[in-house]
Amino acid sequence: MSFGNGRAEALSDAQVEQFVEDGFVRIDEAFSTDVARRVRDALWPLTGCDRDDPATWAQPVVRLGMFTQGPFVEAARGERLQSAFDSLVGPGRWLPCGAMGSFAVRFPSAADPGDLGWHIDVSFDYEQPDFLRWRANVRSKGRALLMLFLFSDVGESDAPTRIRAGSHLEIARRLAPAGEEGLTLGELAADGFLETAYCREVPATGPAGTVYLCHPFLVHAAQSHRGTQPRFLAQPPLLPAEPLRLERPDGAYSPVETAIRRALAL
Repeated sequence: MSFGNGRAEALSDAQVEQFVEDGFVRIDEAFSTDVARRVRDALWPLTGCDRDDPATWAQPVVRLGMFTQGPFVEAARGERLQSAFDSLVGPGRWLPCGAMGSFAVRFPSAADPGDLGWHIDVSFDYEQPDFLRWRANVRSKGRALLMLFLFSDVGESDAPTRIRAGSHLEIARRLAPAGEEGLTLGELAADGFLETAYCREVPATGPAGTVYLCHPFLVHAAQSHRGTQPRFLAQPPLLPAEPLRLERPDGAYSPVETAIRRALAL
């Protein structure tokens, strides 16, 4: 299948249905191992650690910002990812990635990194100084996808992000009564996302170059690093070119919209 822009479709019908039901799909070889290496090489000096001396890996996690240099943007501009964006969000409904980040570089450590709670990535009211007052609404204002870019090999022991499959449906139902105003992260997290505790947990593992494309309402969490080598991961948003719509006269709903509509029995 191809879209009107001539781009080959990256995702099968089964993958799209998995995204609607589970809230994520894994894209293998989304960018090259060379791009991943160049990104790691650029980030290492910014961590304040010596890559060859584990004694300097004193903190369990180092957070770095958004980057616009060549290999960072190149990672998100591959044909396979562009086609997947079209498949999940719709051609012309998303904005090209102009930066990559933020990065969480996790080091092997027995210390509590202090950021292991379940959450969603909220998407507006960022001007609020307290991040617990940032918001999300049922139309996912400000975010088309949550994305997990693996810039190093991530196995079961390498602090893979934990995903609660299907949790996006519960969050859609929770957000719906709040309308356009939505809910703050503090309100959403007040009960520790208890309504998603039954969901199957999936670790976001894979070799460098793997990308997980996630519904913006997907509940996920970090975990401690029990491996031997640092883990480099970025969580950029895919920004919408237009607001998500839950009522379309032509019925041309994207899978992101379809998941929300299915959760709300529309």
